[in-house]
Amino acid sequence: MRSTSLLVMSGFLLLKLGLSSCDSVLSFKTNPVSQSESPATVSQPPNDGDFTNWEGLVHQQINQYRQSQNLPPLTLDASISKEARRHSQAMATGRVPLGHGGFEQRVRAIAQSMSYRQAAENVAYNQGYSDPATQAVQGWLKSPGHRKNIEGDFDVTGIGVSKNAKGDYYFTQIFIKRQ
Repeated sequence: MRSTSLLVMSGFLLLKLGLSSCDSVLSFKTNPVSQSESPATVSQPPNDGDFTNWEGLVHQQINQYRQSQNLPPLTLDASISKEARRHSQAMATGRVPLGHGGFEQRVRAIAQSMSYRQAAENVAYNQGYSDPATQAVQGWLKSPGHRKNIEGDFDVTGIGVSKNAKGDYYFTQIFIKRQ
């Protein structure tokens, strides 16, 4: 019998312009530029290996939760998802450990396509679940720090999912508040 495991990083990162009172807070200056948005909706769990659909399922579940809390939905952004996907792929291949390493660089890359006021990130890992996206979202919602990001004053998001040869799924969700 295959065992199941779920790991959601216990910490979270919040990036906010002008704040410097906490070790996990970083400051950046950004210039206004154009953005590209690409909404996704998924009504059922996608086939294994179809990571774009897994990402859409995470997006859908996060927005359903936000709606239940009377919060506006997050728009899924292709450029943010590209950075989130790169991070998930790097974790899945072992190039970087599970965590928020490189968050500052991801946000700088995002700043090339949009101006923002604050950014935050959630990451998760799991294995052995028939619906790894739901497991990641449920894990984040049970964690106060991750839930704070999900409930935060953000308007766009990007989601990246990757899977390694052992069947481990890696999730990255980046939250952005545009200027």
